[in-house]
Amino acid sequence: MKTWTAHLRDDRPPELLREGFSWSAWAFGPLWLAAHRAWVAAGLVLAAQIALVVFARGTTLVVLWITGNWLLGLFGNDLRRWALHLRGYTLAHVVAARDDDSAFTRLLATRPDLADLFLPAGQRK
Repeated sequence: MKTWTAHLRDDRPPELLREGFSWSAWAFGPLWLAAHRAWVAAGLVLAAQIALVVFARGTTLVVLWITGNWLLGLFGNDLRRWALHLRGYTLAHVVAARDDDSAFTRLLATRPDLADLFLPAGQRK
């Protein structure tokens, strides 16, 4: 089973983020963060990578680059959670399921009131 965290904000559908290592974050770094609207984190990671290229040379650059990407893979989803927190989302639930669809199903089984958030604003109860 995999674990997701469910984040809620006012009248918006819940955001589910998977726990664990992200190969996409490892491979694409700040672009992956920007694609997930984690602008502050993407900017900080990009600035760190630029500083690394400017100030490090040779083996040190390679070792630090690989280490930085590995850490981004480990903590990329945590940076996304931080970005959601900055946008006003709060951690509401932790859900264990096989895949993301099952995680949404389990979340809605626990909180059926969240199902209305997926409807257009004019059709909500």
